[in-house]
Amino acid sequence: MTSLVPLTVALPFLAAAALAAFGHFLHPVIDDAVALVAAAGTTGLCVALVVGTADAPIQYAFGGWEPRHGVVLGIEFSVDPLAAAIAALAALLATASLLASWHYFDEAGHLWSVLVLLFLGGMVGFALSDDIFNLFVWFEVMGVSAFALTAYRKDEPGPLQGALNFAILNSIGALAFLVSIALLYGRTGGLNLAQIGHALTGPPDRLVVVAFVLLLLGFLTKAGAIPFHFWLADAYSVAPVPVCLLLSGVMSDLGLKGIERVYWPIFSETFAGHEVTVRSILVAVGVATMTIGAIMAFLQANLKRMLAFATVSQIGLVLIAGSLLTADGVAGSTLIAVAEGLVRGGLFLCVGVIVTALGDANELRLHGRARHMRVTPLLFLVGVLGLAHLPPFGPFLGVSLVEKGADSLGWSWLSPVIMVSSAIVAAALLRAGARIFLGLGEPGDPALVSLQRPETAGEEEPSEDAGRSRRLTFMAAPASCLLVVAFGLAFAPDLAGHAIQAAERVVDPAQHAVAVLERQPPPPQGPRPSYSPALSSYLYAAGSVLLTLVLAAAGLHRRRVSRATGRVAARVAAAGADRLTALHSGAIGDYVTWQTVGGAILGGLFALTLT
Repeated sequence: MTSLVPLTVALPFLAAAALAAFGHFLHPVIDDAVALVAAAGTTGLCVALVVGTADAPIQYAFGGWEPRHGVVLGIEFSVDPLAAAIAALAALLATASLLASWHYFDEAGHLWSVLVLLFLGGMVGFALSDDIFNLFVWFEVMGVSAFALTAYRKDEPGPLQGALNFAILNSIGALAFLVSIALLYGRTGGLNLAQIGHALTGPPDRLVVVAFVLLLLGFLTKAGAIPFHFWLADAYSVAPVPVCLLLSGVMSDLGLKGIERVYWPIFSETFAGHEVTVRSILVAVGVATMTIGAIMAFLQANLKRMLAFATVSQIGLVLIAGSLLTADGVAGSTLIAVAEGLVRGGLFLCVGVIVTALGDANELRLHGRARHMRVTPLLFLVGVLGLAHLPPFGPFLGVSLVEKGADSLGWSWLSPVIMVSSAIVAAALLRAGARIFLGLGEPGDPALVSLQRPETAGEEEPSEDAGRSRRLTFMAAPASCLLVVAFGLAFAPDLAGHAIQAAERVVDPAQHAVAVLERQPPPPQGPRPSYSPALSSYLYAAGSVLLTLVLAAAGLHRRRVSRATGRVAARVAAAGADRLTALHSGAIGDYVTWQTVGGAILGGLFALTLT
């Protein structure tokens, strides 16, 4: 099993190199097939690692450079089931993206496949790396590929502007990450996560706190958490649908999994005694992200921009889960990231079908125009129910673990917050689907039109007749597969128990340090915990679905609701929505300012409470 570890990054990179060198001389079908086989093979390798590390994690030293006397000499991967699951998600979504884009970018030939494979290799390496500098390297490989994929339609201003915002803000985050690495290396003389954590003893000082805040700034920017999220909607709304599938489905979650990846081995012991502070600050950021993202999603008329803000909201949920700093929370964050990533990927492909068939992504202009569709409405509804956490499917299991972890900390108030935010996101999509596929509701809604920024050229996919049927098939098929896998996770035997057991190893940094630095196998764990969601989780999920239906109906008949609630309430709501939307101006200077303010606030809070 150990020999499979390096292949997870070698396979996509070697395939990308081969296509870059020889793809120009091959038939496009061969280029596409090679890329698809490489991505599917990487998926199989990662799934094999999920299963193969169930009993014990794998430590892999590249080049045979094993640790000596507690010093890590080379580059290492640390593979556990949760990290391998995120890598498998990335590989599966890359496979779906390549299939959905089959002949989609014929004018660019093999270069599209090269970029996707580089992006895949960066994501897998980031998920498995146990070295903080190599996390940065994978971070940049992933980022540069993502910038290029976002601006793939380089002749149109929209993708270039979205990619520019994406690149500038994420480059600032990457620079903060790099400075943090320099501080930690200067203090400890190590780059391996376990070695750095072993060298940091005693209570945190100012340097450690600054390093931690800079790491957070880099990862939260990559994830798109509030207030570092402004680039996300601009990039997702103009990127081609196969790119949105990757960005929304996994890249944002990787930023948050990066926080988990470094927090437990490096900072958890030096922050011992300060868990309540760290938990409170990060959960507050998560709640703000989840709530504001949900509200912004409900205010959108453009489907791609709506799904972008839905991604922001669900990133908040994953951040809340990981920030509970419990095994239940870590397990729940991974299950949610995987299930919701698959659902969002399926929904973006459904939007791709709509745009390719009808040439538009605006729910108001598409009112009733998709009545002839049969499969896509069903897939869209399935995805919406998944985001509403319909039990027992999709993300419900992970959300129930988060609710269990919150209850154990006395934070039961988180459950209704999660319920309401999830319902708002699902309601926005259900409202759009009802308008587009069934022709329900008011044909126009000035509130949505006035709140939406002018649509940027380049966000729509080609809709000409030639090859349209083939593109529709290549999008609908992977959308169906992603949603089936997301919902089928609920039937995996004792999935939650396996996730909790793997998370218990993650939250034990001492055991991880012994495994890495001394190469001692971990002691056998006790019996695998058995888990089934509590009745309260089912009730909250039912409440989420019911509230989704109510809010979607209200969105379809907004004028009637406004008359019923009164002019004052309607004006207050409209004024608040206008102010919130105005913040998303599209001006890069505004976004950098908010990124700076957010970093200063985080730094101030941690400096005041940890030192």
